[in-house]
Amino acid sequence: MNTTATAEGAMDELGGRTAAITGAGSGIGRALALRLAGEGMDLALADVQPEALAETRELAAAYDVRIVSRVTDVGEEREVEAFADLAFTELGAVHLLCNNAGVFAGGQVWTRPAADFEWSLRVNLWGILHGLRAFVPRMIEQDTEGHIVNTCSVAGLFVGPGSAPYTVSKWAAFAATLSLAQELALQGSKLRASALCPGGVTTRIHESERVRPAGLASEPGDDSAFMLEMIRTTVENGISPEEVAAQVVDAVRSGRFLVLTHPAYTEGLSEQAEALISGGLPRMPDYEGKG
Repeated sequence: MNTTATAEGAMDELGGRTAAITGAGSGIGRALALRLAGEGMDLALADVQPEALAETRELAAAYDVRIVSRVTDVGEEREVEAFADLAFTELGAVHLLCNNAGVFAGGQVWTRPAADFEWSLRVNLWGILHGLRAFVPRMIEQDTEGHIVNTCSVAGLFVGPGSAPYTVSKWAAFAATLSLAQELALQGSKLRASALCPGGVTTRIHESERVRPAGLASEPGDDSAFMLEMIRTTVENGISPEEVAAQVVDAVRSGRFLVLTHPAYTEGLSEQAEALISGGLPRMPDYEGKG
């Protein structure tokens, strides 16, 4: 249910329109696909795992909407371009773009190998940038209301030690989303953008190694193993992906930019800003207590 008044230019009507979703094979991506199909939206689905993608497509088919899908590595520009070509060619338009694909790699900033940072940035940042470059020009050309939702993470707002590859990529993803939103507003575009910043959600983010390319493999260390266990605990105690999908729908309908899935983090933002203004080091966020 939409609980917020519709902002000027917001896309309050979803039925009969089209959504494109990356990382649609599981977690938040799958929940978005099913929720949006339930709203009557046609779907273009992408994921790097063929079996998971096929399962999501089968589940969404129960809503009797048009669906196309393509196995896509969002770190590869040509693959994202091919996904966009499929969506626009087969479905005619894209009104909602969810750049959702993401992976997790933990560890200290000075101990983890370059491969961990390259992989994290490749998916979490470049996956978004490729999506924006492939879809947004064509969405602008449509000259219709539309929305872009980039899955950033609460780690794109707060820094906790031990997750350097992930945190660096997610802060960059948030910066890209803020740049997008401001540039669209400056141009008077009919498109809006949201930064989705989930806290703990019951996904498989802690099992990201299952999709790591062999060429970017690395040996685990004590620092990364510790943080992986922390993430596993956070995930197990998190909210459901369906709750996140509901918040995304509300943000699209209301034109909301920042989507914090856990309201307790709002206080943390104020504390962090005050610390930075005073020149101090912001305290480490309590992800489990807040998540």
